[in-house]
Amino acid sequence: MARELEVLAEGQGEYHPVDPDGFRQWVREHKQRALVPKLMSAREAIQRFVQDGDYIVYECNYIQRGPAALLRELIRQQKKNLWVGAKFTWVDAALLVEAGCAAKLDVGFFLFGPVVDRAVKEGTVKIYEYSNVVMTNRLKAGAMGLPFIPVRSFGGTDGFKYSGAKLIKDPYTGQPITIVPALNPDVALIHVHQADIYGNARVFGTGISDVEAALASRKVIVSAEEIVDSEEIRRNPGLTTIPYYCVDAVVHLPFGAYPGEMAGRYASDVEHVVEVVGATMRGFVRQYLDKWVYSAQDHFEMLDRLVGWKKLQEMVQRATIKEGYLP
Repeated sequence: MARELEVLAEGQGEYHPVDPDGFRQWVREHKQRALVPKLMSAREAIQRFVQDGDYIVYECNYIQRGPAALLRELIRQQKKNLWVGAKFTWVDAALLVEAGCAAKLDVGFFLFGPVVDRAVKEGTVKIYEYSNVVMTNRLKAGAMGLPFIPVRSFGGTDGFKYSGAKLIKDPYTGQPITIVPALNPDVALIHVHQADIYGNARVFGTGISDVEAALASRKVIVSAEEIVDSEEIRRNPGLTTIPYYCVDAVVHLPFGAYPGEMAGRYASDVEHVVEVVGATMRGFVRQYLDKWVYSAQDHFEMLDRLVGWKKLQEMVQRATIKEGYLP
């Protein structure tokens, strides 16, 4: 005999609509398995695949292998009313809030500063709290086609109150267990080491939930340090992290994680990192955006005019590249 699930407590936070069957239908109608070239500029990718009001998620952050160049392009295009899944974020959310792009934030780890604090007090931005692992598990549930997923954490925390989580009575053990809603973002932004023109992407070194984000999202934009031939992908398919059929756009962006690091490729620009963190903590984000985003037409102009080849080479030289680490 069917029994109704017993909800013991629930958070008061808004959460992105859960519709696993609707997501599966969307994938069937819009994702194709044909090997179609998807190489395009960052400007075209953001114009075509990010719409005002979208829920976006990005892997890593502005300091560690994040899609920094794609985020700057998103800001240049002044996308509005975005709901940002800001897990593992640091300064990214402050940049998006100051630029007027973000209206809602699902946050895990977050370094709050005056920009976000002011926006919350003024009511222009809403924040819903989760943990890093909970946000990752939400993406995992979305990738698996589940409406929710149980987690062995988060219950009894202050964050629980401001989230979409629920505490239920486990129908198997009778013990309390926390469940969180699945997440199927509209867009995932992922920066990778290598990709071919069809979207087969490789990530070397530490990752978080690149595969889960790609499988859970309706649209996926991959930026890559290097575009490799598809024959190279076929020669060693075990190195493929994200399969082509998840990806909608491939963007060739060398130093696309700048000012952050790219494992095995280049270290971070320490001076720039200090500048951007200082800007977010002291409330000078507008000045930072004027200098590093709005003053350049694109990523390549920024690197050429504001960074310079000498600095980029120094970043490469400081990176620790072990023999056999990269193919």
